[in-house]
Amino acid sequence: MMPKSIPIPLPDGLNAELPRFVKVRQRFNDEHIDDVDAAIAEQFKRFSSIEIQGKSIAIGVGSRGIRPQPPVVRAVVRELKARGGEPFIVPTMGSHGGGTAEGQAWILSDYGITEEYTGAPIRASMDVVTVGKLADGTPIYCDKLAYEADYLIPCNRVKPHTDFRGKHESGLVKMLAIGMAKHVGAARIHLHGFEHFPEVLPAAAQVFIDNTRMLFAIAMVENAYDQLKHVELVTADKLIERDAALLEIAKANIPRLMFESIDVLVVNQLGKDISGCGMDPNATGRPSTGLPGFETLPIREIVVLDLTEATHGNATGLSNADVTTRRLVEKMDWSATYVNIVTSGAIGGGKLPLVADTDNMALAIALRGVPRLVPQNARIVRVNNTLELAEVWVTEGMREEVEANPDMEIIGEPFDARFDNQGALQAFV
Repeated sequence: MMPKSIPIPLPDGLNAELPRFVKVRQRFNDEHIDDVDAAIAEQFKRFSSIEIQGKSIAIGVGSRGIRPQPPVVRAVVRELKARGGEPFIVPTMGSHGGGTAEGQAWILSDYGITEEYTGAPIRASMDVVTVGKLADGTPIYCDKLAYEADYLIPCNRVKPHTDFRGKHESGLVKMLAIGMAKHVGAARIHLHGFEHFPEVLPAAAQVFIDNTRMLFAIAMVENAYDQLKHVELVTADKLIERDAALLEIAKANIPRLMFESIDVLVVNQLGKDISGCGMDPNATGRPSTGLPGFETLPIREIVVLDLTEATHGNATGLSNADVTTRRLVEKMDWSATYVNIVTSGAIGGGKLPLVADTDNMALAIALRGVPRLVPQNARIVRVNNTLELAEVWVTEGMREEVEANPDMEIIGEPFDARFDNQGALQAFV
């Protein structure tokens, strides 16, 4: 149990006079699809010969808060029904949602994937069917409801993974190997270790493809503003090939911090809806696995202030911060966090950073962690989360660097960071 307070009595106290901040806009490529319905209808023209009258079709949807996913799923449901199909939605998210059917169905509804919105019922179960084995004997599983349907359709965003690098990372291949396999299958695949995922995931996906009835898959790629950049219906025989190609597009469009270096990065919110490991290491350079390939700008200390509401207490990845707050820790669902971490095998992701009573104490501790740093000269960057990096706060001493970069601009006048009577940092606006 957390103590009511964690005093840190130091001879000179624990206070830091912060420099002034300026708000900065980072510009990314904003090409995106405005009309999702039209895009899906156009994709369906490639499948005009499919015969699905009266056929049950399971659409597998994962646990990430993918903003364009609800309208994409709704459009697919509409097209399937127009051809006489009988679609339903199954959660395909491995161990997430506490590893329970109820928890997984609730995650979908919280992300806007409901029968009322999509037009298709949600059917959740943790039961699986063994569909084959890898060469080493590892069983490959499929959600039982999806397997028993006449056809299945996995739906996922393709993007760089948060724990490893490979030809296939987070996308269709991973959903077949892990997401569709529910808790038991996710646990078995993760026993191989993230360092072996580049070989294990495509092999598992191929076994899955060879032994299930996939109508097609839905691949989405987002731009740096969390908008739908590309959507594609992928045939089973092209799935592995297209997953790799779309990953390259996704890598070129992830948001990033454009600065030369940061002394202290302040992250307002961490959550599974933001990234699989709470804070995207593609932005921070800190994967929970410690595997290479995530080199980014140097960041000395990271402070995380709070959890997102949509993460439902899952604080996976908090260990990648150096300092956090009592407010965040008191919101943690320890069971959901630990189920996720232990299943993945990256148990280092469950370690707690230093816990400060307040936001201002957390910042002061982080500044102490940078040797020979004078707080007034600190290069501090504040972001809302690692998914939304278009607008950030930076300390005034970084103005010259911002003004020299054509992809950044200063918005408004310098201001002081203020804390309320409880030591909470003012709202990020």
